[in-house]
Amino acid sequence: MKFATLPDGEKVPALGQGTWMMGERRDRRAAEIAALRAGVELGMTLIDTAEMYGDGAAETLIAEALGEVRDQLFLVSKAYPQNASRKRLAAACDASLRRLGTDRLDLYLLHWRGSVPLGETVEAMEALKQAGKIRHWGVSNLDTADMEELVLAGGGACATDQILYNLSRRGPEHDLLPWLDKHEMPVMAYSPVEQGRLVTDPALANVAGSIGATSAQVALAWALRRDGIIAIPKAGTVAHVRENHAAAEFVLSDDDLAALDAAFPRPRDRRPLEML
Repeated sequence: MKFATLPDGEKVPALGQGTWMMGERRDRRAAEIAALRAGVELGMTLIDTAEMYGDGAAETLIAEALGEVRDQLFLVSKAYPQNASRKRLAAACDASLRRLGTDRLDLYLLHWRGSVPLGETVEAMEALKQAGKIRHWGVSNLDTADMEELVLAGGGACATDQILYNLSRRGPEHDLLPWLDKHEMPVMAYSPVEQGRLVTDPALANVAGSIGATSAQVALAWALRRDGIIAIPKAGTVAHVRENHAAAEFVLSDDDLAALDAAFPRPRDRRPLEML
């Protein structure tokens, strides 16, 4: 398993498990629990969730699936922007901790930027860290100018920026990824297969066929090609988890990368950070 390094030197799996839209359907619950457990057994111990996901249903699912192996996990959750104030962040964190059945989060993120000043969110995050309720904190969906503002507001301890980054969303390569590299903050890439839409692309299928992989595995291998990237695909079945895990073993050749660059070129000009 490849690892990424947080700013304080802690290493985390570069391939984790996302949980968007999990825990919301009773008929899928058993399969989703089995998938999460299988992923952990394969070393995909970084689990990403959020209070927004099913209004906490994903967090509850994680507790049911993985509560017995909590100490093996690197648990990540995210707070709504309206909860990122001095008055509300502690309560939001406590609610996530209750749903997850744990006494601490390994990483707590601001889900996206809202009206609360970044400096206030930094203070609230640091207070949670001092209280032992979180080990690291970070942000999600913040663009380069936002990150610069965050650091100026005292947020130099930010551990990561979780962003939309995949073959079809390469805008961050212009300045956000270089900025994060400079500040030694890894990127958490959500929707690395564009919620499954990338798998229908014929160019991706051609590369996949040439190396004996699936299109989804190529998309994941492409995201993981860079150091400092943590990919968090969602998988609701054991078979899908195993497919994702195998993607970490594929090394794309220069010819493969050139074909993907031709099919999915980086935008010529800088674009605002995209979100899903």
